[in-house]
Amino acid sequence: MRRLEILDGGMFTTVQDLGRVSYQRFGVAVSGAMDPFALRAANRLAGNPDSAAALEITMTGPELRVSADAVLAVTGADMAPQLDGRPIRMWVSVAVSAGAVLSFAGLRSGMRAYVAIDGGIDVPVVLGSRSTSTRAALGGFEGRALRAGDVLPIGELRTHFAEALCHKPSPPLPPRRGVPRQSIPVYTHDHIVRVVLGPQDDAFTDAALQTFQTAVYTMTAQSDRIGCRFQGPALSHRESADIVSDGTTLGSIQVSGDGMPIVLMADRGTTGGYTKIATVISVDLARLAQAVPGDRARFQVVSLDDAHRLLRTEQEVLDAIGSAGPGRTAGVPDQVFDEDSGAPLAASAWTDLADAIDLTSRKERHDDAR
Repeated sequence: MRRLEILDGGMFTTVQDLGRVSYQRFGVAVSGAMDPFALRAANRLAGNPDSAAALEITMTGPELRVSADAVLAVTGADMAPQLDGRPIRMWVSVAVSAGAVLSFAGLRSGMRAYVAIDGGIDVPVVLGSRSTSTRAALGGFEGRALRAGDVLPIGELRTHFAEALCHKPSPPLPPRRGVPRQSIPVYTHDHIVRVVLGPQDDAFTDAALQTFQTAVYTMTAQSDRIGCRFQGPALSHRESADIVSDGTTLGSIQVSGDGMPIVLMADRGTTGGYTKIATVISVDLARLAQAVPGDRARFQVVSLDDAHRLLRTEQEVLDAIGSAGPGRTAGVPDQVFDEDSGAPLAASAWTDLADAIDLTSRKERHDDAR
C-alpha cells in the first residue's frame, strides 16, 4: 500500500475534499476545502477526480515523505515548497520518487496551500466525504489535524497520466500538466469581494446598504474555518438583527447586533438566527480563504448573471488543466441529493449518520480505555 508519512504536521494540516454535502438537515457541517478552486486544480494536476481528498495546509507547512513513486501538485498559498530540500514549482504536476520528502520553507503569500497526490488520500469515507471537521472530531484522519508519526494511505486508483509520468517511459513522454501563468491567483492584502445581495438585505437601512458597498473592512484575528470576521463601520438594521433561524450557505454574510459582517465559511453551522445582508459569489470564496488577519476587503454587489458567468469562466480554467480523473472517488457520491427529497433518502442518511456517531463513540471509548 502506498503511504504518506507525516514527519511534521505543520501548524494546522487536515485532510479535505469538496465537503460533506446532504447532511445539513441533520446539523452536520459541510466542511471541505476553504479554497475549492485550489483543491480542484491540485487534484486535476495530480490526475485525480475533483472530489478526491487532499491536504489543506494553514500558514505553516508540514513535512511529508512519500513511500512510493507518485505525482503530486501544490496549489494555493505560496509556502515555498521543496522536494528533498530543492525548490519546486507550484501549480504544476510533479513526479516524485519513493522516499522523497516534501517540505515548506515559509509563507510568502496567501493563507492555505493544498497538496494533492495521485490516487488521493484514502482515509475512510464518513457521511459521503473524507473531509475533516475538527470541532466534531469527524472524518479525515481520526477527526483531527495531522501530527508527526501519522501515516496516511494513498489510493490505488491511478490514471494513465500518473503512471506514465512516474515511470518515465521512452519518448514521447506525457505532457506535464500546469495552470497557465495568467490563470494562477495572485494573493494580495487588499480584496474586492463580489457579492449578491440577500436574502435579508431588506432588513437593513438604506444607509447601511450604502456603507456595505463603499466602506473598507478589516479581517480580524478571530477568523477561522467557521467564518471570516470583519471590523469596520457598523451596519444598522431597520429593526432587530435576529430572525427565525434558517439555513446558511457557504459565503453567507451574517450581521449580528454589533453591526459587523461575518462571512460564513466551510465549517459554518448549518443554521443561523442573524440577518444575512448578502452572499459572496463562489469564485471569490478563494479570496477570503487566502486572506490573513489584517487584510482589507471591500464588498462589491454584482448580479446573479454575473456570478454565473464568472463561475463558468473558472470552470474553463480548470478544464484547460486537463480532465478530472476517471470515475468518482470511491465512496464519495457524484451528485448532491435534494435537501427537500423524501423519506427513503432521509432514512438512508439517518443510517449513515447513526453509523458515524457510533464510530466516533467507539473511538472515544477506546481513547478513554487507554
